[in-house]
Amino acid sequence: MRKNVFGRKLKRDKNQRQALFKGLMSSLVMYGKLKTTEAKSKAIKGEVDKLVTRARRDSQLAKRLLEPHLTAAALKKFVSDVVPVFKDRNSGFTKTVRLGNRLKDNASLVLMTWTDEVIANVKPKVKTTKKVTSKKVAEKPKRTTKVVVKKIPAKTKKPAKK
Repeated sequence: MRKNVFGRKLKRDKNQRQALFKGLMSSLVMYGKLKTTEAKSKAIKGEVDKLVTRARRDSQLAKRLLEPHLTAAALKKFVSDVVPVFKDRNSGFTKTVRLGNRLKDNASLVLMTWTDEVIANVKPKVKTTKKVTSKKVAEKPKRTTKVVVKKIPAKTKKPAKK
């Protein structure tokens, strides 16, 4: 019997679990949806609902309370885009849709999304490349393959000795 035991361990220690939950919640905020296992989604569902409730109160206090649970970019987007959508709703900010089982380990997968439509303004990461200065490189001549056919003289049969 599990008496007075709260939460899910997910085979991780405390710090790993906190980092996992922070990453999952930040991904949900940044992308508006999250594809994960059912156990992980159940573990963060209550936390996400608490974060939305805390953020609706006061913006300065909310930012300080939410900092340990979200990344900096996710926190900024959460306060500006997600929270205003849920100002009239009291609870039930997320929903989960079952997707079936994963082939490799048969874990049940779910898609976790916001209940109301939250516009996701996600800018894709653009890799900056260094500008290559144009140096004149001597072009190598193209290799052409020549087929050389040598004529081999036909062998003549020598008469057999008797």
